[in-house]
Amino acid sequence: MTKRGKNVLFVSMLLTLTIALGGCAGDKEAKDSNEIAQTQTAAAAGTESSPVEKESAAQETKDVADSHITIGIPQDLDSLVPSLSQGAGTQEILFNIYEGLIKPDSDGNLIPAVASDYTMSEDGLTYTFTLRDGIKFHNGNPVTVADVKYSIDTCAGLNGGEPVISAFSNIESVETPDGQTIIITLKESSSSFLAILATVEAAIVPADVDDLQTNPIGTGPYKFVSRSLQENVILERFDEYWGEPAHIQDITLKVLADADSIVMNLEGGAVDMVARVSTTQAAEFGDNFEVLEGTMNLVQAVYLNNAAAPFDNELVRQALCYVINKQEILDFVSDGKGTPVGSSMFPAFGKYYIEELNDTYTTDIDKAKELLAQAGYADGFSFTMKVPSNYQQHVDTAQVVAEQLKQIGVTANIELIEWETWLNDVYQGRDFEATLVGVDASTLTAGAMLSRFRSDAHNNFINYKNADYDAAYANALAAEAVSDDEKATQYYKECETILADTAANVYIQDMCELVAIRKGYAGYEFYPLYIQDFSKIYITE
Repeated sequence: MTKRGKNVLFVSMLLTLTIALGGCAGDKEAKDSNEIAQTQTAAAAGTESSPVEKESAAQETKDVADSHITIGIPQDLDSLVPSLSQGAGTQEILFNIYEGLIKPDSDGNLIPAVASDYTMSEDGLTYTFTLRDGIKFHNGNPVTVADVKYSIDTCAGLNGGEPVISAFSNIESVETPDGQTIIITLKESSSSFLAILATVEAAIVPADVDDLQTNPIGTGPYKFVSRSLQENVILERFDEYWGEPAHIQDITLKVLADADSIVMNLEGGAVDMVARVSTTQAAEFGDNFEVLEGTMNLVQAVYLNNAAAPFDNELVRQALCYVINKQEILDFVSDGKGTPVGSSMFPAFGKYYIEELNDTYTTDIDKAKELLAQAGYADGFSFTMKVPSNYQQHVDTAQVVAEQLKQIGVTANIELIEWETWLNDVYQGRDFEATLVGVDASTLTAGAMLSRFRSDAHNNFINYKNADYDAAYANALAAEAVSDDEKATQYYKECETILADTAANVYIQDMCELVAIRKGYAGYEFYPLYIQDFSKIYITE
């Protein structure tokens, strides 16, 4: 869900919120972005499949040429244009259709994709990419350096328009001196440039296709076939894919906006797989299903509109934090599974994550009442909490939160709304008092989670304004610009601490991800990001 700033280049990526459902303690950690930058070129050399490997893979997929799987998704795609996609639920689907010059793997590494390799200048300002030999778009046309330049220029606003990805404003120029080479020059060095380049938003698209919204064409392992609004999206294996081919030929993505219908659709045979089911739903499945447990990687919280009374009062926000019992929520919603969090960062971020911030507020009803009285709300107050109806875990969590808040005389009226309404009214329109969702990142860089809380960030949907936070974030960017990763990490952690201390939101958890898949299918892999890689799924029977 939401689905998508990422350090210097993730400063304020267009609509990069990527709201998502939760995740439990991760078993994968992201590699340091500097380490990735130093090792990427060497890793690229071993990426190309040998003729024997390709022949073996082709034989394997030939055996399942008429194979099919139907996968349930909680909402329709908000866009088929990668740079305009907003929700993580959209981006995780587009991940299978589009690719950037590089992309993430299931271990959090960045691996070559449209580019076969690259080099970086000593000053960190110039990246030289080599276009992969023989790579094709889904329409059969070869990918050219002109397509790459068009795609990056569009994202950076270098072709006359505004930056589609505002963080790409750090790009000075994109040059193509020959038919195999792309040179990207930055205005300032950034240790996270590769991470942003690997996101779905930065995918390489054809320069001669005018409307990707109706004719999406990428280079990924699956190609788009058709779409019925609010019903389904159909994908087909791209047999001319440059890498390891997908195993399953056809995929139907069926929209299951009604969370109550998930079990019925699975048990009735209408769908074969659904990611992020609740523990209650998982307990209802028969012997025909396996339930896989992994990480969802997001921050579930009650996100508060800091510009709307009474949440413009820090004491009120802190009072709500003191009344919330996170373990009680975990026990009720997911049988105790999940990881409590205390700020806008989740465990998979490794060095950026501060576990101790979870103890900033321990449940203390008397303290909560005292703070409310100081703020002028001794008798409590009422507010509306908007929750997307298609995410049962968020609905369940909201119900527990509402019950807990009653202890201090605060009434949370839950308003269930459709996902499209949430995007339009809450995220874009900022027309809300509070909302309970999960915020995800499309790459494991600190800015992916933290840039949106800058006072002037276009995607600062909670209207958070704090001068100390802005200064700390600016210091992190300045440290990155001179490749001082240690100092940048220090300042990012300062940002997290400020969010916790000022109770920017009521932080709850990184939720556990449960995937229900029909027996006879296997190969599903969990990523440390909000991604579903359909190409890895195969048939066992």
